[in-house]
Amino acid sequence: MTKILIVDDDRQATTLLEKVLSSVGYETAAVNDSTQAIHTALMLSPDLIVLDLMMPDPDGFKVCRMLRELPKFTLTPIIIVTALDDSDSKIVAFGAGADDYLTKPFHIDELTQRVKDLLDREK
Repeated sequence: MTKILIVDDDRQATTLLEKVLSSVGYETAAVNDSTQAIHTALMLSPDLIVLDLMMPDPDGFKVCRMLRELPKFTLTPIIIVTALDDSDSKIVAFGAGADDYLTKPFHIDELTQRVKDLLDREK
């Protein structure tokens, strides 16, 4: 089964994302503390990572960079899901290694389609 790691300090957001993604057949795990994101990713070896940007240190930009520095995650798709809707944040996120960027609030069908597209691309 395809595994997705969700990293967001907002427990309501991770609960919603887990429900949505598990309802379409993905195995999900959530981390609400960005300091645990790398450790959890290494343990789980997710097929895709959903990552928030606005978290306490390290923020999502840094977590994304840290993941990309690890050979195990150089090709793992990372989708940013955040309330930041400015072009500077998008540019920095893509520069940090993000594959896609979705702003909150988002439509559930759009998220699930983007996840599917990125996972299909990796096959």
